[in-house]
Amino acid sequence: MTLEDFKLIYNSIPTDPGVYRFVGAKEEILYVGKAKNLRNRLNSYFGEKKYILAKTKALVRKAKMIEFTITGSEQDALLLENSLIKTHQPRYNVMLKDGKTYTYICIKKEDFPRVFFTRRLIKDGSVYFGPYASKYKAEIILDLIKMLFPLRTCNLNLSPIALAKNNYKVCLEYHIKNCNGPCQHFESVEEYKLKIDQIKNILKGHLKKVKEFLLKQMNVFAENMEFEKAQQCKIKLSAFEDYQGKSTVVSTSIKDVDVFSIAYDEQEAYIHFLKVIDGAVIHTYTLEATKNCDEDPAQILSLAIPELRDKFDSQAPEIIVPFNVQIPDSKIEITIPKAGDKKKLLDLSISNIQYYQLQKKKERINRGTKMLPAERILKTLQEDLQLKVLPQHIECFDNSNIQGAFPVAACVVFKNAKPLKKDYRHFNIKSVEGPNDFASMEEVVYRRYKRLQEESQSLPQLIIIDGGKGQLSSAMKSIELLGLQNQIAVIGIAKKLEEIYFPNDPIPLHINKKSESLKLIQQLRNEAHRFGLNFHRNQRSKNFIKSELLNIKGVGNITAQKILTKFGSVQGLRDAEKEELLKLVGPDITKKVLDYFDHTVLESGEK
Repeated sequence: MTLEDFKLIYNSIPTDPGVYRFVGAKEEILYVGKAKNLRNRLNSYFGEKKYILAKTKALVRKAKMIEFTITGSEQDALLLENSLIKTHQPRYNVMLKDGKTYTYICIKKEDFPRVFFTRRLIKDGSVYFGPYASKYKAEIILDLIKMLFPLRTCNLNLSPIALAKNNYKVCLEYHIKNCNGPCQHFESVEEYKLKIDQIKNILKGHLKKVKEFLLKQMNVFAENMEFEKAQQCKIKLSAFEDYQGKSTVVSTSIKDVDVFSIAYDEQEAYIHFLKVIDGAVIHTYTLEATKNCDEDPAQILSLAIPELRDKFDSQAPEIIVPFNVQIPDSKIEITIPKAGDKKKLLDLSISNIQYYQLQKKKERINRGTKMLPAERILKTLQEDLQLKVLPQHIECFDNSNIQGAFPVAACVVFKNAKPLKKDYRHFNIKSVEGPNDFASMEEVVYRRYKRLQEESQSLPQLIIIDGGKGQLSSAMKSIELLGLQNQIAVIGIAKKLEEIYFPNDPIPLHINKKSESLKLIQQLRNEAHRFGLNFHRNQRSKNFIKSELLNIKGVGNITAQKILTKFGSVQGLRDAEKEELLKLVGPDITKKVLDYFDHTVLESGEK
């Protein structure tokens, strides 16, 4: 749209508050904005003003028409603007970026809910808490929950109909006191629900309520002379108080508030969020935004605040910000502190966002320098799997057997994203009888890392298990038995849909099929499969030749072992010269072997 086009409609534009829309040639909405005075605001887009950004000029140039809607007040205009932006996602409006896969803690919608980590939100009525940018911090919370309130971890159907059939038995988790046995009616739905309510209080940051609950339980047990249970409650209360003492308590006078700050440059903006419950910081989060027009910080923050509050399900009645902003919910109190505890909270948020902006600048500079392909792939893998360290040393396991016969396993080793074949290892399964992939995986993982520990060798940063949840769980039993669960990351890859499974997370992660990190995982899996299959074939071949040789009259164990050691397999015997066999076992045995195999095994050289 040119200046001349705008002049034709200038007088028809009202001076009331409202929302305006720049519309493109294909009738797509390019930009949505609000204004106290529509005519004055639209007039600012036209003219030869030097401060107008290039992106804003491009917006005006691509627009074919301008539409506007009058509203009763600025607040109504803000509500309508937010609604239109969410509906149409215009190209030239601020783009809030949040493409990372974060960890959530899920309380599953079940009669006896499970509590576990997940990376996917499924709208099935389950309750999700998070997102947690640091899985390590989330693990601390989940460990505390499991210690305070024993919960079931199995995925049994514990509906009233299923429980009435009495088909279940308590498992090991019950005997080691990690579960109270709801599958055998040892715990009622009501008792279980009380624990879930307190878990929700922990995850919401209402720690005072949890402390009161534990204290009340302890007193009830003491009054009923159940001193052992009272002592257990006291231990739990002590552990909870220790956790509460480590929380970032900012003020006893501040209750529930949300704190927002912003840092920005010409292209990007970064919004920092602090969630404070009962005076303690329970969440921190950073949201990135791409500036597409001449949005000022107040506009960007006004758009981000409702998004973040919705994401974290915040019900705080007050928000703390560095400057005045307009938000859709007029009931929320907006505070711009100048001094005191609230100012300290805002300063804390500003410090965090300034540091984050500095780190992003460094990353952009580093991306400008040439990065080696292996380093790039490993960094991508680290981000996709949310690993604490760069996985320079990766090991992958695969089992191989045919109906339980000759069960073997293979371990391949990659360092700096390349195979290190001298470190490959294969295993004959020793303690498992029959086709049991789970038990076989448990055995070889234990043997591999028990030996590395005993020999003080370096451990991998990542272990890949070829298989789904079952094989992964079996591997984790050995990892936990060796005390390595906090030192090594472990994942499983299921072949069918290339799903990545994490321990204690029933919902798999799907990495982009074109991602370099998935290709590296597939390469490891395929190499382990190839190496294991070759070893399995050799074992079968050796077993076959030895058993066949023992069927020949006059050939005993010692002679059969000689031939097997020399030629290795049926194919090796087939490709051998007659003179080699003569030299090894003499003419008599050679004749018997040749007669048995009907002169087809060896090439005599007499064509």
